[in-house]
Amino acid sequence: MLTIVFRSIIIYLIVLLIFRLMGKRQLGQMQPFELVLTLIIADLATIPMAEVAVPVLHGVVPLLTLVVLHFLLTLLSKLSVTFSRVISGKPVIIVNPKGIDYKAMKRLNLSTDDILAALRECGYFSFEQVEYAIMETNGKVSVMPKETFSPATKSDMKIECEEGYLPITLISEGKMISSNLKIARLEEETVKKLLVENGVNKIKDVLIFTIDKSGSIYLQTMKGEGKVAKGKELAT
Repeated sequence: MLTIVFRSIIIYLIVLLIFRLMGKRQLGQMQPFELVLTLIIADLATIPMAEVAVPVLHGVVPLLTLVVLHFLLTLLSKLSVTFSRVISGKPVIIVNPKGIDYKAMKRLNLSTDDILAALRECGYFSFEQVEYAIMETNGKVSVMPKETFSPATKSDMKIECEEGYLPITLISEGKMISSNLKIARLEEETVKKLLVENGVNKIKDVLIFTIDKSGSIYLQTMKGEGKVAKGKELAT
């Protein structure tokens, strides 16, 4: 009996260390590959706890192997946007100013009830309140409300509202996102010029760089603070 107790304590401490190393994300915030690893780790941990005939080392080695695998996948995801999209997918716009994107909804195997439930969780009960709704890679839905339905609504204050724009991420953690350049209809040289105008000479120094249709830029370097600036107005 004491053997089982000690084995359980050892495995528990190892699994606890593993999850501390993996970070403090909640279950609903995990990427798909992180969730898969979590489920496998939970299953592997029970074997050496209950099966006295199985050496503890035979349970520890697979657990540590999965930890190494997790860090490798995380590192590759940061180094390669393409690899990240392969294992985690990419955010998908499911609601836009024209309404529900039916093709996106079917591709994600969602129903209108699913979308409505997600919007209600974000505090919006009608599609007319939503400018954009985005299905994130962890399964959560992010909502950009129409200006007139934002908290402390401008409609209540009788203020005319301009159309809201969805920012496009052009650089993330020092990596240029070529697919988003095409969406923004910008050349890489144009982006570099905008960076120089804002005091940044190297793409690898940029933590995040976004631009919206009106040309509003949000820029933050790895070691600096975020700032908003005016850039090139995007074509419609």
